[in-house]
Amino acid sequence: MSDTKHRGSAGGGKNAATARRTATRTATRTGQYAALLAYLIFLAFPFLWLISTAFKPPRELGSIHPTWIPEAPTLENFRQAFEQQPLLAAAGNSLMAAAVSALIAIVLATPMAYALARYRNRLSRAATGWVVISQAFPLVLVIIPLFLILKGLHLVDSRIGLIMVYVVWSLPFALWMLTGYVRAVPPELEEAAAVDGAGRIRTLVSVTAPLLAPGIVATALFAFITAWNEFFFALVLLKSPEKQTLPVVLTHFIGTEGVADLGPLAAAALLATLPSLLLFAAIQRRITGGMLAGAVKN
Repeated sequence: MSDTKHRGSAGGGKNAATARRTATRTATRTGQYAALLAYLIFLAFPFLWLISTAFKPPRELGSIHPTWIPEAPTLENFRQAFEQQPLLAAAGNSLMAAAVSALIAIVLATPMAYALARYRNRLSRAATGWVVISQAFPLVLVIIPLFLILKGLHLVDSRIGLIMVYVVWSLPFALWMLTGYVRAVPPELEEAAAVDGAGRIRTLVSVTAPLLAPGIVATALFAFITAWNEFFFALVLLKSPEKQTLPVVLTHFIGTEGVADLGPLAAAALLATLPSLLLFAAIQRRITGGMLAGAVKN
């Protein structure tokens, strides 16, 4: 009888401990979801307000009681935005600079990242440290040397000069990011390919490169978005109106006295934001896909 009572009390204690752990996990998970939801709301608020502002008529924009949903939505702000500023030409300049610079940065960073990840020595560690430190440099610190270099090369007010600056600026981040992806690829896969008779080039092309595809796509996306949204370099280096990028043209909706033409500005800013969102939505599966999916030796 005493043994039965002892087992019953022990079982009850285990059940109580299990219930407490379950309650703790539930509370923790609920708190995490609540924090995530609050963060998503914090991120979404400016974009949602931008959408609302872009479709509001002037009467609602000047109201002292703003509303989330426009009472009389209109496309007039978009028409005025295209009439006031050359948005299509500026978008073309931004697209060319962002796409070309991202492509060049990826082409340069991929073999460099492979070398840093696979051949670890003092030089590679020093290079990695320099890459990390370089990301802390403020733009103001490097803009004057860059301007003087480009002036000596006669590349000021040049799309080629701006692309070169974007490549240099995005290359350290692309290199650091791709190095992490290369290190996540097991070296055993390359060793197995070598045992099967594959040379170094064939191993890199047939084994390593497909596994790096999600990392390359993600890095290219970040490099593209960084160049697409960049403002300071484009403002300083480009003077001709026909060469200016979209972020610079958006500032033209602000008058000389600092008063913004809010409706057209919101409409133009919304159009400038959409390409990045659509690009990310189109390739997000590629980014989130498992890096080692299908990494099975036949």
